[in-house]
Amino acid sequence: MARLVRWTAALAAALLVAGCGSGSSGPGGDGEKHSSAASSTAPSSGGTRALPASLTSQRLDWGRCKGTADSPAPGSDWQCATLEAPLDWSRPTGETIGIALIRAKASGDGGKRIGSLLFNFGGPGGSGVSTMPLYAATVSKLRERYDLVSWDPRGVGGSEGLRCRGDKAIQAAESVDATPDDAAEEKAYFQDAADFGKGCLKAAGKLLAHVSTTDTARDMDLMRQVLGDTRMHYFGISYGTELGGVYAHLFPKKVGRLILDAVVDPGADAVGHAENQAKGFQRALDDYLRSTGQNPEQGSRKIADLLKRLDTTPLPTSSGRKLTQTLAVTGIVLPLYSQSSWPELTSALEAAGQGDGSELLALADQYDERDSSGRYGTSSHSQRAISCLDDRQRPTAAQTKKLLPAFERISPVFGDFLGWDTAGWCHDWPVAGQHDTPEVSAPGAAPILLVGNTGDPATPYEGARSMADELGKGVGVELTWHGEGHGAYGNGSDCVDSTVNAYLLDGTVPKDGKVCS
Repeated sequence: MARLVRWTAALAAALLVAGCGSGSSGPGGDGEKHSSAASSTAPSSGGTRALPASLTSQRLDWGRCKGTADSPAPGSDWQCATLEAPLDWSRPTGETIGIALIRAKASGDGGKRIGSLLFNFGGPGGSGVSTMPLYAATVSKLRERYDLVSWDPRGVGGSEGLRCRGDKAIQAAESVDATPDDAAEEKAYFQDAADFGKGCLKAAGKLLAHVSTTDTARDMDLMRQVLGDTRMHYFGISYGTELGGVYAHLFPKKVGRLILDAVVDPGADAVGHAENQAKGFQRALDDYLRSTGQNPEQGSRKIADLLKRLDTTPLPTSSGRKLTQTLAVTGIVLPLYSQSSWPELTSALEAAGQGDGSELLALADQYDERDSSGRYGTSSHSQRAISCLDDRQRPTAAQTKKLLPAFERISPVFGDFLGWDTAGWCHDWPVAGQHDTPEVSAPGAAPILLVGNTGDPATPYEGARSMADELGKGVGVELTWHGEGHGAYGNGSDCVDSTVNAYLLDGTVPKDGKVCS
């Protein structure tokens, strides 16, 4: 069972289809060259013990990146290295793990280089090493003054990446109904969730308790030191905004220029987050339906009726597999991440209406990272491990059933799935969660730019205001774009792009509440 809403798979799919220091003014500008060794004896911020020089003074062995089974080797501009970080941040002198990094050096005049700009593309569970080269063309302007740097967070890809079940078991789980209608389906749904957790524990062992967002935020600050930057310059997208907020809370005095695009609401717990996404995806679906000349209420009911039929009678496809209700919802979700994909959704829904589920299945497979040979990617495995370690809330089946009517009122298409997901996602997880909501307050931090998109399906734009409130007075600066799709930067708004570029390149902080239409 893959969670219906995450950033990185949709971003990478869209990018593949598309083919694709001296001083500075303003907040967080670094006006000198820095030595990572200088910080080796300083105590670490954020409540951990002082880090040993063996970590803070380590030299990264940058070399040519290698291809993987999931992605080919990037071009010669890209270099890869492995950072050693503590497995357990409460024991920084203990066992370490390797964190896979990738970078492309700044392309402009070296005298105008600001430093490193770290990217997290969301998920959680997305591979920065695989995605950064795909995103480079979008941020080519930023590369003129920054080294572009990303990484695979712990538990992801080249950083002790998790695989909690094999491909055959993943495909077999497609038959599990994600919206159980009777006791037998409910039992199978929760058994599948428990089995997945057991598989993760078997695969990860003690690492499973050390893949939290807080762990990764501490890894980020170690990266900052080893890369030689006095301040953290960071571009976080979707879940990456939560990670950026947690970093700012732990290390407020190290905040340089942080841009958080497609902002996750830090005040929402697991149920609130699912409700937000039900609202966001229904809002995006309504906008899509209007664009085709349909009445949103009538169009949503038509889609809901299709899904109801699929619950009992899956559609045939050209591959020989069946399009189930859950796979159909997944196929509908993917095109809503980008307005440019709406024509694909139209075609797929028309085909399904005529009895052919092939196109919706192909969209679902793209989202689930399934290739033509039946091999699945593992970002959803990492996503589940990270989010279930973060989230302490574990709604029971009985509690979820009471919530379902409210979810269905929010969205007749997505509500039922997202409601059940609150109970099934972390059911019987082998490691306890850490909090109900992440702590992101960052008093004293430099201004952080928050970008919200009014048509964002996965992270509704209201999350930007919530993040601004949680960061604290004078820290969060809101920028709103009246657009469509997940995220704003690079999605067609010159206003958004120029505002973000001015902030990151020149330190120009826009007026709080600026709107791009």
